[in-house]
Amino acid sequence: MKALRVALALLGAGPAGARAWDDEWLDRLDADLTRAADDGSWRARLSGAVEVNYYRFDQPAPGLIESSARALFDPRLVLFLDAQAGPRCYFFAQARVDGGFDPGAGGRGVRLDEYALRVTPGASERFALQLGKFATVVGQWVKRHQAWDNPFVTAPLAYENPTGIFDETAARSATVLRSWAHMIGPFAPSPNDEYRVPVIWGPAYASGASVAGRGERFDYALEVKNTALSSRPDAWDITHTQFQNPAWHARIGWRPDLRWNFGVSFGTGTYLRDSAARTLPAGRTLGDYRQTTLGLDASFAWRHWQLWAEGYRARFAIPGVGNADTLVGFLEVKYKFTPQLFGAARWNRQTFGDVPDEITHRPVSWGAGESRLDLAAGYRFTPHTELKLECDCERGRAGTGGGATTFAVQLLLRF
Repeated sequence: MKALRVALALLGAGPAGARAWDDEWLDRLDADLTRAADDGSWRARLSGAVEVNYYRFDQPAPGLIESSARALFDPRLVLFLDAQAGPRCYFFAQARVDGGFDPGAGGRGVRLDEYALRVTPGASERFALQLGKFATVVGQWVKRHQAWDNPFVTAPLAYENPTGIFDETAARSATVLRSWAHMIGPFAPSPNDEYRVPVIWGPAYASGASVAGRGERFDYALEVKNTALSSRPDAWDITHTQFQNPAWHARIGWRPDLRWNFGVSFGTGTYLRDSAARTLPAGRTLGDYRQTTLGLDASFAWRHWQLWAEGYRARFAIPGVGNADTLVGFLEVKYKFTPQLFGAARWNRQTFGDVPDEITHRPVSWGAGESRLDLAAGYRFTPHTELKLECDCERGRAGTGGGATTFAVQLLLRF
């Protein structure tokens, strides 16, 4: 908490501090980090953000947070490079210096999360080709997942709630699957919990290629990636996971006017890693067991209001079990009280389908249905600094005794 109080003081957490904060040096830094040719043939800009995150939670740790304690301090430096060469070529990259992609994951150091080249052959926006390592085209939340664009500190349940699905080994029975989800037996967090995967792992920065375009009312995007939507961060790099089992994802969007944006997403890919091949039945390959995801999304913006909604149906094909289905989604609303102060609320819900029990042959749920209400408030002191406070109330997650609460604070300095 001492580090948190120091960070608050540095950002000037209060109206007086906000007025005293001098942004001129940040404006000068922005100019210093921008380079361009005299004839305008190319332009490059380096920008970034310093994120100071603090979490306090009930055990077991929620979402993708990895910690055996009840609190976690998680600072992060994020750097962005944007470069334009003429009207046709655009390159972007994102690097992070932190303690792991997910809070508490370990492995402190520098990590290159994104790098991609986008080529637009024609003068219109109807077609663009992109190659590299970049966020998925599925849904709308990924487009605003960066800290400055997200009114919350955490991600929606669909993007951070681990299920009973393992990627390192295949479940050979409903009993095993339900034990991995902590549905049977006494709940006891174990090292094997790190193998559990959500429906979508955050922004899913997998490697591959995409084509995308937009017209007056419609837009589309199609990508081929080296991993499925649920794959963990250390599988996203092409040096770790090649294209033996490519994943395909797509989204089609419709914008009836400037206020509304609707979309349908679809994806299919192999969710098991190479190490799981030894646990498959004889004659079967990793490509026989896929994650198939169908999603709907919508957004609305009017005056001080913004609303978002997403829902996904994911099916995991599991040897010895069959198809394991789950439904997950959220409804989110944000209201700007003033140009600087905003509030937000998000309702999340995930349910799990039935699988046949190998002993009784009766259908049993393979996961615990969960609900979570997220409440957040944010204040932008300047165009470069922001403070966010969040409280999450969760019900139904295994091991929480029926309920759990998480508090989060985020201080953000953008340059």
